[in-house]
Amino acid sequence: MLVDSHCHLDKLNYDELHTDVADVVEKAKQRGVDYLLSVGVTLKSFPSMMELIRPFDNVFASCGVHPLDIEEGFDYDTLKQLASNDRVVAIGETGLDYHYQPELADKQKDAFRQHVRLAVELNKPLIIHTRMAREDTLQILREENAQKVGGVLHCFTESYEMAEAAIELGFYISISGIVTFNKASELKDVVRRLPLEKLLVETDSPYLAPIPYRGKENQPAYVKEVADYVGLLKGVSGEEVAKVTTENFFKLFSHAKRES
Repeated sequence: MLVDSHCHLDKLNYDELHTDVADVVEKAKQRGVDYLLSVGVTLKSFPSMMELIRPFDNVFASCGVHPLDIEEGFDYDTLKQLASNDRVVAIGETGLDYHYQPELADKQKDAFRQHVRLAVELNKPLIIHTRMAREDTLQILREENAQKVGGVLHCFTESYEMAEAAIELGFYISISGIVTFNKASELKDVVRRLPLEKLLVETDSPYLAPIPYRGKENQPAYVKEVADYVGLLKGVSGEEVAKVTTENFFKLFSHAKRES
């Protein structure tokens, strides 16, 4: 059993690659991927994403505004209303990205703080995007008491030291298909050093397809390649990675319910 802990089901190609969400879910299931977490990035698109996944009990949702989508609109009360839905198991994707929009750093930090406050209020973990903002990300998490709910640093590409600091705050580290890329030597080393009990695996579909699918659109079924590669780095089987990361997922996202 595997979980794709981070995908964007509302952004997949349903014109050419998949007939509908049921098709995506079935392709994943055929490869042992039984649960998916579909992640929201704007308040405007969230209701339509929820409608897409509504028929699927094995697909969970998160609600937030991506730091690179802040200009599309952020409102705390609207976020709270949407995120209070029982299907929402996490707050995010939120965080900081100074690589693409450093000029919006102040706006990003303000929205990030409000996401953390809401997560604490609703007792739901956080899904964090961080790029070229290590110190500010950790500072805000500490100052806003994120350790009360924990969360995950998704699609991790940062340093081992940042991973350690996040784990101390009760966070998990999620590994994407980037780990399979030839130039990802630092990330491979981080994965080797971190305990499997603190890792999740994800696709970030439709982005960042792992080798051997690199250059194609990603999909939840490909999280198996990520898990297998993590196993290779850590000297354990892909099945062991699947088992432990699935347990980690349901431990962190306690609002997510397994199918009976």
